[in-house]
Amino acid sequence: MITAALAFAVAAMIVNVVPGLDTFLVLRTSVAGGRGCGLAAALGVMAGCAVWGLATAVGLTALLTASHVAYTAVRVCGAAYLVWLGATALWRGRGKTEAEPPEPSVAAGRRAAFRAGLATNLLNPKAGVFYMSLVPQFMPRGAPVFGTTVLFTAIDVVELAVWFWLVSGAAAAMGERLRRPSFRRRMERLSGVAFLGFAANLLADRP
Repeated sequence: MITAALAFAVAAMIVNVVPGLDTFLVLRTSVAGGRGCGLAAALGVMAGCAVWGLATAVGLTALLTASHVAYTAVRVCGAAYLVWLGATALWRGRGKTEAEPPEPSVAAGRRAAFRAGLATNLLNPKAGVFYMSLVPQFMPRGAPVFGTTVLFTAIDVVELAVWFWLVSGAAAAMGERLRRPSFRRRMERLSGVAFLGFAANLLADRP
């Protein structure tokens, strides 16, 4: 089991560090709201991964991918949410107006970041497919499916915690430049386009 767990850890690490929606969301949130908000978004993503892992352990992910209607419903909802995030980011990235909206409180900003991380992960069926397709490849013969899947999910979540901590730290280390209004507006515009691209990619996905 130790060998299988280590092999899975290596494979999951490679997948986790490849730039994707979750990493982009944490990076963007760290730039826009600071490291605290970035880590809150990361916690949301990790909570979503834990849910997908447990769903895979009890067979719900297999049922989702087997049902075209259910898979499509989750996929469309996820794409719609990403379109909303993209439109919101583009709106925030517009030229400076005379009346700028007030900044949310730290606690409110972190709660919103957590919800964004959780929603983007739970509404992305590819996250469930990741566990359903990768876990069986490393499961030892005769090992309990539920326990092994939960173990592998925990390994993946821990790796994500380390990775997101590094990502948010790197964004924070870039310092004052990231806090300049002009840079943040450019970042929001870039984020808006990226979120719309992720939405299009999700809509094009098939189970």
